[in-house]
Amino acid sequence: MADKTRMPIGIDDFAKIRTNDFYYIDKTGMIKELLNNWGEVNLFTRPRRFGKSLTMSMLQRFFEIGTDKSLFDGLEISKETKLCEEYLGQFPVISISLKQVNGSTFDEARQQLWNVITEAAEQLDYLQESTVLNSRDKRKIYDLSEGKGDLQTALRLLSRLLYRHYGKKTIILIDEYDAPLQRAYQHDYYDDMVVLIRQIFGYALKSNESLQFGVLTGCMRISKESLFSDLNNPKIYSMLNDECDEWFGFTDQEVRKLLDDIDMDQYFDTTKDWYDGYRIGVTDIYCPWDVINWCNQLLTSSDKTPGNYWTNAGENSIINRFAWMAEDADRYDLEVLSEGGCVDKELNFEQTYPDLYSSTDNLWSLLFTAGYITQRGRNEDGTYRLAIPNREIRKVFADQIQKWFMVKMEGGLLELYKAFDRGKAEEIEKCINACLKESISFMDCGNTEEQKESSYHTLLIGMAKGRKGWIVKSNREAGKGRADIILINRMSQEGIMIEVKHTSNERKLQDKAEEACQQIKDMNYNEYFLGFQINKIEEYGIAFSGKKCRVLRG
Repeated sequence: MADKTRMPIGIDDFAKIRTNDFYYIDKTGMIKELLNNWGEVNLFTRPRRFGKSLTMSMLQRFFEIGTDKSLFDGLEISKETKLCEEYLGQFPVISISLKQVNGSTFDEARQQLWNVITEAAEQLDYLQESTVLNSRDKRKIYDLSEGKGDLQTALRLLSRLLYRHYGKKTIILIDEYDAPLQRAYQHDYYDDMVVLIRQIFGYALKSNESLQFGVLTGCMRISKESLFSDLNNPKIYSMLNDECDEWFGFTDQEVRKLLDDIDMDQYFDTTKDWYDGYRIGVTDIYCPWDVINWCNQLLTSSDKTPGNYWTNAGENSIINRFAWMAEDADRYDLEVLSEGGCVDKELNFEQTYPDLYSSTDNLWSLLFTAGYITQRGRNEDGTYRLAIPNREIRKVFADQIQKWFMVKMEGGLLELYKAFDRGKAEEIEKCINACLKESISFMDCGNTEEQKESSYHTLLIGMAKGRKGWIVKSNREAGKGRADIILINRMSQEGIMIEVKHTSNERKLQDKAEEACQQIKDMNYNEYFLGFQINKIEEYGIAFSGKKCRVLRG
């Protein structure tokens, strides 16, 4: 029985999870649904970190001849006795991933594609002992394992030789099919890569008499005219389709059971708030990568603060690009989203990478397919109600747009620094308000006053760190408590103490700013400067509400 405390972090090999007793949420029901509805070519599009590679590994282990059938003991699919007799371990399978095809030039990427093919051919070395294949066939397998031959027709050739050897048609699995195209677009060899991938897919997946069926996964649905023009229409399972909607990601029921199994059910509401919120078809879905990492943290760490597991700097460049391209209407929409609301947009999934980055209209579709926003239903005019799915992604928007905002406001920050040098509270207030007016309302987010206050606190820290010569400290022990922001001007040896407050009622800004100034005095925060050679100390209480602030000098 699987160890309830072993979370499969970063493991996308189905057999490894099952044989090493990692916790596994049963998704084998997908196999039945796929077989009941499959087309010759089946394309599943989901955001990254949604278990696509693990799903492909599960399919490979189920269908491939010679599989360890006990891997599926006790799982949902094992109840389908007739289906298992017909399909379990009954087909030759070619399974490849294009995830690592990420060359900075076309020649480099083409060689990486060859590496994928040679590895697949090496897995078929046993065919050298075949009594069915002739010497020419065996030579072709050997050549492909050496990186020789025709790259475009290699998958078709391997499937044909497997069919000839076993007398059974081949299943072809291609994981992350669109990864080479994203990299190609970034490095300006997109057109060449499209031609090459289209030829490989065309030979392998169209009019291939050796093909049982094919399954592809990726983040995007590349336009048929661009990539799939040589294929019959593939069967698409996107995030908008009801079919197979629950098989990538975790459902509410599955997360409840997982938390109960590891005796952490008291964290269900937190888990839901941070990692749920995706709508796949008609099913609400949690990001599985987040949930597994969060549960591992709950089990192994004393820190029970939810983390941001999903994102990385490279992928978040999508938000930066959107922010730079955004016009006034788009910025208003981003405000609505950041405040928890919905916006109505058309979604177009029949595009190429160059199309996606040509306008913000197309970038909404990219934000959706990448998992930054999700849908909350469709309107009568065909547009979709779009929203940020959860707290984690909301924080991503805040962090990334704040970086963009700081760069955009760099010139205006110079006036802010001068205002601090002059000790002019009114000028400081004017500068901060000017910045807030031009910003997106990502600061005023969160469910509690503490969270909203923290957002503005982070904003001020970002502003302060832009000035050379300032030492910037945050939430440091001082006097009888922790001071929000401490600044030390190393040139003038001036100390600045700032206390931040937030109010949802704009009319209370003055009261909140006065409260902040009084807190500095009551808590003796200025004792922090006793260990420094400080010539002068300034105190400021800064209160925020939406896009306005009040600054008082203590």
